[in-house]
Amino acid sequence: MSATDDTMIGISRRKTARHLLTRRQLREVMALTPQPSFRIALIAGAQAALSVLAATLLIGASPWSHLIGFPALGALASLFGRYAPARRRATIVTVCAALLTGGVLLSSLASWAGASPAEQLLLLALIAGGATLAIAHWRLGVPGAIIVTFASAGALGPAASWHVVAEQTLATAAGGVVAWVVCRMTDRLRSAELDGLTVPSAPHRPFGHEVIAAGRIAAGTATAALIAQAVGWPHPSWAAIGAMAVLQGSHLHVTMSRALQRMAGTLVGVFIAWAVLTQAPPLWGLIAAVVLFQFITEVVIGYNYALGQITVTPMALIMTYVAAPATAVDMPVERALETVLGVALGIAFAVLFSTADDRVHLARHRERPRSA
Repeated sequence: MSATDDTMIGISRRKTARHLLTRRQLREVMALTPQPSFRIALIAGAQAALSVLAATLLIGASPWSHLIGFPALGALASLFGRYAPARRRATIVTVCAALLTGGVLLSSLASWAGASPAEQLLLLALIAGGATLAIAHWRLGVPGAIIVTFASAGALGPAASWHVVAEQTLATAAGGVVAWVVCRMTDRLRSAELDGLTVPSAPHRPFGHEVIAAGRIAAGTATAALIAQAVGWPHPSWAAIGAMAVLQGSHLHVTMSRALQRMAGTLVGVFIAWAVLTQAPPLWGLIAAVVLFQFITEVVIGYNYALGQITVTPMALIMTYVAAPATAVDMPVERALETVLGVALGIAFAVLFSTADDRVHLARHRERPRSA
């Protein structure tokens, strides 16, 4: 090992933090990333939107219309595997639907069993870590475990009986089935575009590294959620999701970019949500807004994470409102505050628990020419 390598490995966390607060980092935050295929982005957006719409229409026409938010959560399985071949995509959607359903089941069971709010938040953190490990190890791809955590958070409300647990779980599973059917019926639209398309795959890390990453995410989400709860904010799971979104970054400069992009996109998104909710639209107007935001998100988020957050935020807030209309008054402000808390804690955790390899990679990234 050379003297230069020895010096690089000795990089401190304080110096690493300074590397993350540069003009170059800000330029990376604002940059647009070329996508492998705009047509596939359009198809993926349409599949996700159609899955959510079909799932909500079906539940809305049934005797279980009060569960309308849960099939929409299950339908989020359609977000996975947009660049996978059709057969592999069917497997990915199936597994992700099972993970979404399992997350809802665990959260519902904890509520029914009488778990305290703090215990439920700790369970949510364990689900976040477990889903992170499963998705990384099985190479299920983006958008990653944050979707499973979001669905699990949606089931943190009170479950008075095992009937409620069963209804919420089955409704989520039904949404997953709808997502699978929609993707199978429409994936032929991607076939011609996939032929000859080269999509870089995520590197396969050793299992021990995957476990460490999952543990870091579980610890970060638990800390963010418990601090938000101690402060008295009504949706501490949002802080957990904010921290998780940051900690999912593959490298420290990616983590920082996602943090700043999430904060900026959320601030714009909460204003859009406020503008929609203050008009008091009818239920199906809200569902139409969710479907529209879902489509736009899947088309733009690959170009820049902040653009996706601008539409993800109102979509999440509207889905929360549909499930519990009484919570609407201060939701946008609460979402902004708890996201900022979660993002800040996510950055702190990423730096504090970074490995020497992480810090060396950041230092070398900063030393490269801007065009590299």
